[in-house]
Amino acid sequence: MKKLLCLVIGLLMAFQFSLKADEGMWLLPLLQKLNIDTMHSLGLKLSAEDIYSINQGSLKDAIVIFGGGCTGEIVSEEGLLLTNHHCGYDAIQNHSSVDHNYLEDGFWAMDRKEELTNPRLSVTFLVRVEDVTDAVVQELSDTINETKRNQIISQISDSIVKAAIDGTHYEASVESLFGGNNFYLFVYEVYQDVRLVGTPPSSIGKFGYDTDNWMWPRHTGDFSVFRVYSGPDGKPAKYSPDNIPLKPRHSLPISLKGLKTDDFAMVMGYPGSTDRYMTSFEIKELVEITNPNRIKIRGLRQDILLKDMMADQKVNIQYASKYSGSSNYWKYSIGQNQGLKKLHIQENKELQEKEFTNWVNADEQRKEKYGPALDLIRSSFEKRAKFAHVFQYTYECFFSSAELIAIALRANGLYNAMLREPENQDLIDSLARLYKTRWEDFNEEYNAATDMKVIPAILQLYSDNVPEEFHPGIYDLIKTKYKNDFNRYTKDLFAKSIFADKQRFEIFIQHPTAKVLQKDPVFQAAQSILEVYRSVYMQQSAFDEDFERGHRLYIAGLLEMNPGKVSYPDANFTMRLTYGTVQDYYPRDAVHYDYFTTLDGVMEKEDPDNWEFVVPQKLKDLYNSKDFGRYGMNGRMPVCFITNNDITGGNSGSPVIDGEGNLVGLAFDGNWEAMSGDVVFEPALQRCICVDIRYVLFVMDKYAGASHLVNEMKIVM
Repeated sequence: MKKLLCLVIGLLMAFQFSLKADEGMWLLPLLQKLNIDTMHSLGLKLSAEDIYSINQGSLKDAIVIFGGGCTGEIVSEEGLLLTNHHCGYDAIQNHSSVDHNYLEDGFWAMDRKEELTNPRLSVTFLVRVEDVTDAVVQELSDTINETKRNQIISQISDSIVKAAIDGTHYEASVESLFGGNNFYLFVYEVYQDVRLVGTPPSSIGKFGYDTDNWMWPRHTGDFSVFRVYSGPDGKPAKYSPDNIPLKPRHSLPISLKGLKTDDFAMVMGYPGSTDRYMTSFEIKELVEITNPNRIKIRGLRQDILLKDMMADQKVNIQYASKYSGSSNYWKYSIGQNQGLKKLHIQENKELQEKEFTNWVNADEQRKEKYGPALDLIRSSFEKRAKFAHVFQYTYECFFSSAELIAIALRANGLYNAMLREPENQDLIDSLARLYKTRWEDFNEEYNAATDMKVIPAILQLYSDNVPEEFHPGIYDLIKTKYKNDFNRYTKDLFAKSIFADKQRFEIFIQHPTAKVLQKDPVFQAAQSILEVYRSVYMQQSAFDEDFERGHRLYIAGLLEMNPGKVSYPDANFTMRLTYGTVQDYYPRDAVHYDYFTTLDGVMEKEDPDNWEFVVPQKLKDLYNSKDFGRYGMNGRMPVCFITNNDITGGNSGSPVIDGEGNLVGLAFDGNWEAMSGDVVFEPALQRCICVDIRYVLFVMDKYAGASHLVNEMKIVM
């Protein structure tokens, strides 16, 4: 294992120019060894130490995990933070009401006292990264099974984490890379007081909505503004009026120069997940099961939600974030399937696997070590196929779509405590208080009338698409008592359940008993669904060990087979840097897309009769008067631009940084023609869509009148 690590690092150094500069999500501590010369040749003026340092402030100290799935960046010495509008969407929605609809109208705090608190929002700074591969792999051997291997890795990782953070307020984790062949320690500092400072209206921040999502050309001002606060001692602290704006180790200066074709650009952030080492067997499941299921289930629910949202402003606010989160990867699944098929990704992977097999078979030692890899993966995916289908349907339909059933499922912990420890009243009371809070939070963003339409549709969909042998027990009840009338059954659920009635719920939660839950029709439905879910999970997971072993061996073999290729680990929501240049592209024959868009395109797309393309009057007034201030470019207002940086989900909100370390934009999307990019990077097609920082500042300053925020930043021309 140690030899493998040396091979990966040592040979990568020798051949660092062999990879296209625009591909790869790179670990920051390895930039000096692997990437810095290439980056300099493309236009970077900084050193590797300027980007990542544990001894002094560096670019990495301005980049944060925003919430649980996005990236943000610090842009002032007072803790001001930028991220995408869609990343701040939950917080914006939570502060919105019919009387104060910040989703529709926008919001701007004109002084610190007006900034809005967000109890469940945090940001996470990276403190340091350390290669701990040797400490982990020295305890492993090829003779143990994957379950035992994972147990040993977990035990060693826990001890490494404990030693790293003992006596500090830091958090840490050990993450596996290259399919479990390498291991790195990531140490973090988490700040829990993050306040909403400003957001444009959704007509700017989500201009184009679903129609334009994943598309270029784009004209969306996808940004929002927050501020990070610390305790008076500068350390993380929960919200307090005594907290002070964070004094960061580094904040990003902002350039108004703009970019042109071939200019250097790098993106730093937290890409969520890629599968660049995915095999043809995995792609087959993705194309034939995972994506079609997601498209069908979410599409059905979204149609119902959208109809109610368009009819009622309150429902629109309640479901805005849920709908957006669902539709984002619904459309992604459509585009990914199209891309995987159009670009013949499965066939190309099969060719790679054939090459791998020939290489393995050419050497007896390689046959012994890597020979089983592909057979293990193939066998695992063939055997798990029907269970994967049912598992996804069960989760998507009942845990994600049927909301009343989903909230009842979350009462299972309380129910089990009442059954197993009926005398432990302190535990029961504690769990009851916790569940009451969850139920109340749930109801703030819940409309029963909408759910009453979703549930029967979902029950019917599950019945039509899942084999009867996997139907939960409630389907027998629906068949015998309700003659398969899912609407009548759903009406009874809402009429009789404590989960659908505030008064009955309050009576129950004050003195909870297992008997009440056992008699509740929604809880009965939830339990029957949970039984199927657990059963299918166990049957599907029986094949996980073969896959994990095959996956690990396959990646190790690929690295050994291609010693002259610069390889990078898949994204796993740890900080990465990608570098490339500003580039246009040709999506298809005779079609050319330029690298930037302007406010002209917003006005061209305007459609006052289509809610996705409404343009605020003030924005039109600014456009008509050409009042762009210092943010305009030759009489036009830049809005978005594209680069060939390698990004994925989780990079939303990531800073786009020029060669001198200045912020020039915020990454927020990928393009439709390269939706297969998480599996295979397509350099001719794949583009990172970014909102131009000049448009961000223009909206803040000229549109919102929040010039005090711009004045807080360091602006370079």
